[in-house]
Amino acid sequence: MPAPQRVSVHGGHSGQFCHHAKDNLEAIVNAYIDAGFAWAGLTEHMPPMDDAWRYPDEAASGLSATTLQQRFAAYFDECRRLRDKYRDRIELFCAFETETYPGSTAVVRELLRATQPDYIVGSVHHVGGIGIDYDRELYAQARAQAGGLAQLYCAYFDAQYAMLLELEPAVVGHFDLIRIFDQDYHNTLRHPEVWARIERNLDCIAHHDLILDFNVRGFDKTAEQYPSRPVLEAALARQISIVPGDDSHGVASVARNYDKGVALLAELGHNRQWRRPRLYQW
Repeated sequence: MPAPQRVSVHGGHSGQFCHHAKDNLEAIVNAYIDAGFAWAGLTEHMPPMDDAWRYPDEAASGLSATTLQQRFAAYFDECRRLRDKYRDRIELFCAFETETYPGSTAVVRELLRATQPDYIVGSVHHVGGIGIDYDRELYAQARAQAGGLAQLYCAYFDAQYAMLLELEPAVVGHFDLIRIFDQDYHNTLRHPEVWARIERNLDCIAHHDLILDFNVRGFDKTAEQYPSRPVLEAALARQISIVPGDDSHGVASVARNYDKGVALLAELGHNRQWRRPRLYQW
């Protein structure tokens, strides 16, 4: 069997276009090349639909939704320039990562028409309109609003399920991100109502033949990658396509934790022959 290629289906966030990332996009592309990647999907975050949906650091820096929307358009120009410039050294995909909150589906569809990406990564970063991965304080607010931890997980997976049905993204980003600030997440994931939703969502992913992002940035945030091992095993049992995503947010995080994560997939019997995302035909 040939040696597995190095790839990333979800990465390339840069300080040039993402306020919480570092370095410019070309430097990150060169880092992928230097690390021996065969292909990489550049998946910048979509901009907020209005000022109310900015992240706290964006608001604190005085960045308006209009400015962030303009920056997003510039990202696609730069991404395509880099794709053409480096096409002899690496295959680049120009994509973006979605948000999921009230009204976001219409925004995603408008962005699809305006930017014509190669694909999208479908992600959930909000529950009940509150960001769940920004810091512990907002996570606690979302938990309180949901009525408890298990209820927060259920609401997260319900939002994810709706997103999967509405958008059918080629890639499903960091499937169980909701556990980011839960130290007892293994038990929470096994809560009967939570696990039933996990299985429902995995069945949906399998039915629509979507790729599950094997997100190795999770090692920086929790004890393991996203999705966690029990979810990963359930996905493999359904023969869901699993592809690494380094979720890089700067040169230093390109390929970080990659070999550690891929070793786990080998242990679980994955052949490490990575499928490319299904591309839009514009």
